[in-house]
Amino acid sequence: MTQYERMEAGLIYDPADGEIMAEQTPFQDKLWEFNRLKPTDYDKKQAYMKAVFAECGENCYIELPFRANWGGAHLHFGAGVYANANLTLVDDGHIYVGDKVMFGPNVTITTANHPVEPELRARGLQYNKDVHIGENAWIGAGAIILPGVTVGKNSVIGAGSIVTRDIPDNVVAVGNPCRVLRAIGEHDREFFFREERIDWEEL
Repeated sequence: MTQYERMEAGLIYDPADGEIMAEQTPFQDKLWEFNRLKPTDYDKKQAYMKAVFAECGENCYIELPFRANWGGAHLHFGAGVYANANLTLVDDGHIYVGDKVMFGPNVTITTANHPVEPELRARGLQYNKDVHIGENAWIGAGAIILPGVTVGKNSVIGAGSIVTRDIPDNVVAVGNPCRVLRAIGEHDREFFFREERIDWEEL
């Protein structure tokens, strides 16, 4: 089994392998160019996402700068995804993002990890575990999502949280490590911020 095949299988592998680097490096060059686009270069941004991302639905938007080990080549965007500035992806593994997901600024999603065993780590070896984010989730500013995690649909991850385990659907989860704070429910249909009511009739 080649190192590339080991990478694809989620096994421990050498990320500096020549075959892997030969495929990865051109994506990094493309990303360097992408990050130099102007805010008004909307069509060029769309063209990059459609060409480079593993999947990209309609009406997705990324506020630059954007960082990704593979330039987003292992990123699967649904439709209507919004990412604020400084989204950082360690996308050696695959990242699956559902429709209408929102990312606050300075969010990090990492699929890659290194063995705890010192000898393997000293050799620069790693492994990747895919991340899944369900539709209509909101990932707050500065949140960090670790390898192998699933965030459920409609859930909100509080700003600055470190998500080490799966988060179910329809909850607010916060903290380090990130834990479920409460379910999303009727209170959220009545109030949008503290005790300020949602004016449904005007929306």
